Amino acid sequence: MGTEEEVLDPMKQWLSYGPRVPELPAAKKWHVFLSYRSVHRDWALHLYDALTEAGFSVFLDQFRLVAGSSLATSLSQALGESSSGVILWSTESSDSAWCQTEYETMLNLKNQKESRFRFVVVKTDAQELPLFARTSLYEDFSQSPEGPHGAGLLRVMYGLVDQPLSEAAVRFAQKVDEETKSALLQIAAAAEIGNAARLHALGTCRTLAWLTSPVLACRAAETLIGLGERDMALAVLSAARAKFPKSIRPKQLEALALARAGRSSDAQLILAELYAAGHRDPESMGIFARTWMDRYKTSGSPRHLEKSRDLYVEAFSLAPSDYYTGINAASKSVLLGDLATATAVAEKVQALVGTALVNGDYWKTATVAEVQLIKQDYGKAAKLYRSAVTIDPEAKDNHASTLGQARLLMEKLSTPPNHRAAIEAAFT
Repeated sequence: MGTEEEVLDPMKQWLSYGPRVPELPAAKKWHVFLSYRSVHRDWALHLYDALTEAGFSVFLDQFRLVAGSSLATSLSQALGESSSGVILWSTESSDSAWCQTEYETMLNLKNQKESRFRFVVVKTDAQELPLFARTSLYEDFSQSPEGPHGAGLLRVMYGLVDQPLSEAAVRFAQKVDEETKSALLQIAAAAEIGNAARLHALGTCRTLAWLTSPVLACRAAETLIGLGERDMALAVLSAARAKFPKSIRPKQLEALALARAGRSSDAQLILAELYAAGHRDPESMGIFARTWMDRYKTSGSPRHLEKSRDLYVEAFSLAPSDYYTGINAASKSVLLGDLATATAVAEKVQALVGTALVNGDYWKTATVAEVQLIKQDYGKAAKLYRSAVTIDPEAKDNHASTLGQARLLMEKLSTPPNHRAAIEAAFT
């Protein structure tokens, strides 16, 4: 008979080392209120998934807010109905009035007489915390841009319930951290040379780091989707969904892989369920909107195109600093012949992404290019599209998706042939 650690599977071991999640008091609806800026959305979603899998109920605004409601009122009410809070802080947070206001509100809640409210500040990059935040409990994840895991994640969870962390839990979490660091390097190496088979093999690993968090599987699957290997990505995500049934990110990526594979109906089943459950984050709504665009390409029905555009508009209104849903709201407006709206939205997106190459970021640079295309500055658009392809030369499926959108826009804008040829050439 082995030791208890040998008998338990990795996920059960992980959960056994986490804190006991207390029952919510009668006046509370959420264990944790998660405060973040939209630039942290992916990181916040991984934290949401980790806390949810551990048994916490988590308020994440774009999953819980209803379109048309007052943002300030809804967030204030949700914070008051929460037993604890997490604030994600980085360079992008330093100028955010929202983050500082929520910090001050959490501090007031904590300092109230007989209050049991606790909160943790999570540092996601090398940015120094402002002086007022250094007096609070905080956890440094500046070396974990992929998402929370291991010892740091356990410390956050124990901080939320104001319990001490055992030495055994620290030792186990350090094993997870070591394996995670090694796995991330392996994923990066396979991605750099476009080795899909290696990514697939990694994505179906049954080692500790892969079985205690969906972060690695999502990273491998997202890379496989970019390489055009949708079946391999779906295999990785199917295994991740089975291991982490409460996690949202594997569902989003599965829907994206299905949509890229031309299986829009299957993707819509996943996304419609997320939408009906109130998951109105830009990622879920963006992929959902994309599937309606796919249906439009098949049906030619303006209703499907309008549905796609309206979902992008709704997502952008809920997260006005999310450039992805913004640029698609603008592009679909072009296709509907509404150039005035398209140009106005494109200007808002340009204020978010700028007008130049974004080093190391394919999608953001492609977005900068698409803004210029909508504004009919074709020479600048062609140059920026070429720069985007150079950033990630092996991501052929991403290139195909970007070029397909550009072709639709050029047809609607009656782009002159010489400019069309220059933009097409950027992708060859």
